[in-house]
Amino acid sequence: MLRIAIQKSGRLYEDSVQLLKECGIDLRNVKDRLRTEADNFPLEVFFLRDDDIPQYVEDGVADIGIVGENVLFEKNKQAEIVEKLGFGKCRLAVAIPRGLEYGGVTSLQGKRIATSYPFLVNEFLKKNNVEAEIHEISGSVEIAPGIGLADVVADLVSSGSTLFMNGLKEVETILQSQSVLIKNNQLDAAQQQLLDKLLFRIRAVKKAKRTKYVLLNAPNEKLKEIIALLPGMKSPTVLPLAEQGWSSVHSVLSEDTFWDIIEQLKAAGAQGILVVPIEKMII
Repeated sequence: MLRIAIQKSGRLYEDSVQLLKECGIDLRNVKDRLRTEADNFPLEVFFLRDDDIPQYVEDGVADIGIVGENVLFEKNKQAEIVEKLGFGKCRLAVAIPRGLEYGGVTSLQGKRIATSYPFLVNEFLKKNNVEAEIHEISGSVEIAPGIGLADVVADLVSSGSTLFMNGLKEVETILQSQSVLIKNNQLDAAQQQLLDKLLFRIRAVKKAKRTKYVLLNAPNEKLKEIIALLPGMKSPTVLPLAEQGWSSVHSVLSEDTFWDIIEQLKAAGAQGILVVPIEKMII
């Protein structure tokens, strides 16, 4: 059985559980549980504090874990990243009071910096040859300048609204972070085989989220032009319609280029364009 550690509450919990379910893994009632087993996959789930997950994986108590890169790098544990999962995106940023001028990293020299990430901040300062006083606090970092505890802060930022409400502005990005799947470096062959099976499912789910299934009607005289716009997985599927001179074209599009290609298809003469979400995508 493969043992996975995920966050028991907080911003990554819902997405982690949802990912496992989208991978076809049926979890028993997870509400208020510290551990559970899947019904249809040899997987045991531990629900832990996010700060503890890297240690559990390094020690081999859990074989794999889902955790933010910010936590993994801050804890500086020996665990290997095997897949970036794409959710829980944020950044560790330096922020100063909005009324202050910022003259670059060197202007942090001698400043008091409040943060919950002392290791990462210290590494950032050392890299830039800056000496500053780090105040480690566990929460509400953004209020530190307002109460006189610190001159600047280094905190996680998603939208930036919390910083704005506390009169702060971002001036430096220390780390871009997202959720990752990590593993213990000492997995045996059987555990690695189970991890490979899980990764196969995860990658199929991730691929599906970045693509759309497109169906459209095309006049036959425009087929060559329209097909050229549709890369598909190998090539588009073309089927004749009951109406003479028309064909139905099926393909997949990447979310990144979706709207640009749809506009080009429309201009090329495509009609009746239908867009369908994809649940899984096996390459």
